[in-house]
Amino acid sequence: MKKVLALTVVLVIVVVIVIPAVVLYGLGGPAGTRSTGIRKGEDIPIRVYLHDQDRIVEMSLEEYVKGMVAAEMPAEFELEALKAQAVAGRTYAVKQMALFGGGGLANRPGADVSTNPAESQAWMSTLQLRDRWGPFAFDRYWAKIGRAVEETRGLIATYNSEPINAVFHSTSGERTASAQEVWGFDYPYLRSVVCTWDKKSPRYSDSREYSLVELEQRLGSDAGVVAAAQGGGGSVAQIIDRTESGRVSKARVGSKTFSGLDLRKKLELRSANFTMESKDGKVVFKTTGYGHGVGMCQYGANGMAKEGRSFRDILTYYYTGVKIASIHES
Repeated sequence: MKKVLALTVVLVIVVVIVIPAVVLYGLGGPAGTRSTGIRKGEDIPIRVYLHDQDRIVEMSLEEYVKGMVAAEMPAEFELEALKAQAVAGRTYAVKQMALFGGGGLANRPGADVSTNPAESQAWMSTLQLRDRWGPFAFDRYWAKIGRAVEETRGLIATYNSEPINAVFHSTSGERTASAQEVWGFDYPYLRSVVCTWDKKSPRYSDSREYSLVELEQRLGSDAGVVAAAQGGGGSVAQIIDRTESGRVSKARVGSKTFSGLDLRKKLELRSANFTMESKDGKVVFKTTGYGHGVGMCQYGANGMAKEGRSFRDILTYYYTGVKIASIHES
């Protein structure tokens, strides 16, 4: 009787707990993520919030990656650079996806990612891309991006078997920035590295000038920009300190001290790597680079690809110590 009772308990456990768990999570799993039970080659669903339509749709992960690559990187770029973008963008998405244990979008319940780059990554539909590229270039560019995605299908960048926060930006300008100096928290794979491949980027350098009145309007009356100029006795604007990568850490404008990131935001500068010069009643800001500067430099990736570097070379250079793994690896 005891044997029958014990066997019954075991069967109940198997039926109620084990089998559902296997069906839900599978027996293996992608590197650093919760297992999904989806076999290699099968489509992985992702829930995408369409910002321009204010609705959530489901599509395959690889189709999402195609639209992301097309929206985030110029289609004219080298194939290996597009592949690097595909892996970086796929990694970012997997990190977010509820299917893999991610938190999704806090302000968009039920969505894994958004098409709004301010919330997630940029993404465009084939209809939008046809308008952007024109009917003659569309087929050629879409086929090229499709190849980049298919030849990296299921690949993500991992650190200690976990998908990384695969952030990227347009143009580094001499060096990338570390996560620590930009956001105040450290990731071992988001270190500052030298970038010498992006000098031909159209976004490499920029210059903007503001009158003293405009500066005070943007920075606030408590900055005392106009009063500082009228009082004489020194420069209206001065850089106090720079970060490891050369970006502005602290700067004084008028009588107030700002972080470089704060000035970049308030003055709509292309990057926090800038110089300031007072000239003829104005302050001239000259920037190097475009974007926050952390992670993969897109124009740098294209420069590396032109030198014959592979997408793996590119990713392991910009993301320190990472490995390229398949989502389906256990």
